[in-house]
Amino acid sequence: MTTMLRQADPAAQTVPGPGGTVPEAPSRLPRIAGAVAALAVLAVPLYSSPYWVQTFTATAIYAAVALGVSLLLGRVGMVSLCQFALLAVGAWIALRIGYGLDLPFLLVVLLAGLLTGLVGVLVGLPALRLSGLYLALITLMAAAGVTVVLAATQFPNGGDGVLGFSNTAAGTSQLARPSFATSDGAFYVLTLLIVGALFGLVVWQLRGKAGRAWAAIRQSEATAVAAGVSVVRYKLWAFALAAFITGAAGALLAASGGGVTTYQFPTENNILLLAACLMGGVYGLWGSVVAAVFVKVVPALLQVWGIPSDVLLIAFGVGVIQTVLVSPQGAAAQLGHDLSRLARRLSRGGAR
Repeated sequence: MTTMLRQADPAAQTVPGPGGTVPEAPSRLPRIAGAVAALAVLAVPLYSSPYWVQTFTATAIYAAVALGVSLLLGRVGMVSLCQFALLAVGAWIALRIGYGLDLPFLLVVLLAGLLTGLVGVLVGLPALRLSGLYLALITLMAAAGVTVVLAATQFPNGGDGVLGFSNTAAGTSQLARPSFATSDGAFYVLTLLIVGALFGLVVWQLRGKAGRAWAAIRQSEATAVAAGVSVVRYKLWAFALAAFITGAAGALLAASGGGVTTYQFPTENNILLLAACLMGGVYGLWGSVVAAVFVKVVPALLQVWGIPSDVLLIAFGVGVIQTVLVSPQGAAAQLGHDLSRLARRLSRGGAR
């Protein structure tokens, strides 16, 4: 567990000591850079156009989705290729609850997360006996099945009742926002708060008994069983937690600018999301944020610059190869190492 936490904290380096190597105090520069980045993110609604406000809102939402992927792969060692499909399930559930029942927005988000968590448990049942490539294939097939079912059942578009459907409504569905966050800027801030709470939930779990159990399972299931860890319980809990986070993100996506459509969740996007998480870093929480930037901000920049979107697929392929060969911990951890190294060099220069 200590090794995994050290990997998750890019600033945690080691220096020679009397009994070998001892942890070095984390540099302040990465923390300062993180604080500056957080202030810049909060200032987006004040200094950006509506296009970029919606883009950064989607980035925050997809950071939660990437967090679910990183939780399963980086902390438990399970490859899941259905998080994007669970995002669609969360959006579908939120829309149906929003159309059929008059409930507060935050309660709709919570219910969407809980019900999607149950779906995640069903998807995670094969994980009890499968791992590696076989688990990835099973979850990818589940994602394809979810896409087919949503298309066959006609994705909710505003009909009356919980299962209503309207032939006259447009193809785009949008969940009603709360009265205090009707504008794009206010909803962006609300999205940041909810996503921040989801990240806090994961941190709480990682620092507790569940985090230690997941670390043991990732290292060796046989050793975890010998140590008294209930592999079945904690694997299902990991899938349920990841699905809960993704379902809540789906509810936020349904209420974001433009809403959602039936064909917004192609199966191949699950593979792109996994590639982005690998490039961002699956061992630390910041890697999920970097992955969301790869998924939403980079395509938006390519569109503004007039560059074909196919370039992104090539860049993702090159990025995954670079990550595997040069920086297995991902871009977030590499950036933390580089900032720490820069801080040490600056401190040495100032001492001289």
